[in-house]
Amino acid sequence: MPDFALMAYRIDYNLRLTYPIPLPTPTMRVFNFSAGPAALPETVLRRAADEMLDWHGSGMSVMEMSHRGKEFTSIVQKTVADFRTLLDIPSNYQVLFLQGGALAMNALIPMNLLGDKNSADYVNTGEWSKKSIQEAQKYCRANVIASSEDRHFSYVPTQEQWTPDPDAAYVHICTNETIGGVEYFWVPDMAEVPLVADMSSHILSRPIDVSRYGVIYGGAQKNIGPAGLTFVIVRDDLLDRALPMTPSVFHWKEQAFAASMLNTPPTYSIYIAGLVFEWLLDQGGLEAIEQKNRAKAALLYDFIDSSDFYRNPVDKACRSRMNIPFFLKDERLNDAFLKAAEAHGLVQLKGHRVVGGMRASIYNAMPIEGVQALVAFMRDFQQHQT
Repeated sequence: MPDFALMAYRIDYNLRLTYPIPLPTPTMRVFNFSAGPAALPETVLRRAADEMLDWHGSGMSVMEMSHRGKEFTSIVQKTVADFRTLLDIPSNYQVLFLQGGALAMNALIPMNLLGDKNSADYVNTGEWSKKSIQEAQKYCRANVIASSEDRHFSYVPTQEQWTPDPDAAYVHICTNETIGGVEYFWVPDMAEVPLVADMSSHILSRPIDVSRYGVIYGGAQKNIGPAGLTFVIVRDDLLDRALPMTPSVFHWKEQAFAASMLNTPPTYSIYIAGLVFEWLLDQGGLEAIEQKNRAKAALLYDFIDSSDFYRNPVDKACRSRMNIPFFLKDERLNDAFLKAAEAHGLVQLKGHRVVGGMRASIYNAMPIEGVQALVAFMRDFQQHQT
């Protein structure tokens, strides 16, 4: 006899109550498709739980450690080393772990890179690019050298379409737009002008050639760890361009000199990031995780493309592997879809308020079983409506 304390009545697709089905027990985890803060690998969470009260015999939680003590120093040194290994970061680049998120970096990029110049170039491929442009305009002339707004941010403009300013301090791109689901699969060649990339939402999802960029930055809460941690990978020759007004804790050269310890860093977020980096190395590194990400994305996109009930508006060459927006043919069914999905343990599928619809974020920690469950549910939902 099933345990009805852990049962609920199934919600059919017209929101009527029918027969009872098991709901997840308190010890079961849902498939979390949140765009961020996002799901973490379960093994990482379990290890963090095991070490919560006593990290490696220290008698302390990592949350309680001095950031200058030998215990946390060993954590941050290994975390940085593993990050460098995963991305094969050249020795002439600094790795900084800061605070403020990518939105703060939108201001700190011009502060740290303008030098004696008064303009910077931006490519506009979506809502996060727009935020970067708006923030940069407070500090310099932000030239929009290319935009995909003409087609509702459904593609990445080719470099032939760009109109760069050769005197710009840098060129800024967002290489994966979480809201529109657009991803760069090529690296612009900017010659002598530094290329700056916001990689918040697909960093560590596949190998990249760090040497092609002057700066790579992002928030950690997608593929790295909890919210609160910001990473910056910056080439050494770009550390001397900060404006005099730049606050010390956001001055890359000062933070690099202090090994990101000019102020108290987000210690626990760094610790969790380190556990995620170890997990990725155990998976076989970025080449291995890319193959898993390809398979997950192909499974969901292939189903959407085969259906006349769902659609994805992004050009196929630019479709993000991490964030997959989709729309129902009849958007009056959106609420029913979301409620039924949640009843099946599939959560955080509502699209961003700017664009609506649905969005499945399938970062590294999302197992393929989660995507399989989503596709099965979408197929079942469609069949009940046709």
